[in-house]
Amino acid sequence: MRLDKFLKVSRLIKRRTVAKDVSDQGRVWINGREAKASSTVKVGDELRVQFGQKIVTVRVERLAETTRKDEASGLYTLLKEESRQADDKPDWTQVT
Repeated sequence: MRLDKFLKVSRLIKRRTVAKDVSDQGRVWINGREAKASSTVKVGDELRVQFGQKIVTVRVERLAETTRKDEASGLYTLLKEESRQADDKPDWTQVT
């Protein structure tokens, strides 16, 4: 499944166009590597997404073409949620 579609279906990001933009800005990583919107997401992959001053790390548990709102969080497991200062540069080489 494409990264931008997974981010939208899982409701980590509300709209697919926004998910595409975030991915293309270099703010999403799959298993420690920078990912574009067209990157393939598989079960077991670890995603890191930077939302402004917050970095969220999740593990993909299952894939679905569509999902209901109350079931969307079942597509992933939240591993870590961290805040960072505006002047801090994230160390993307460290995969947790």
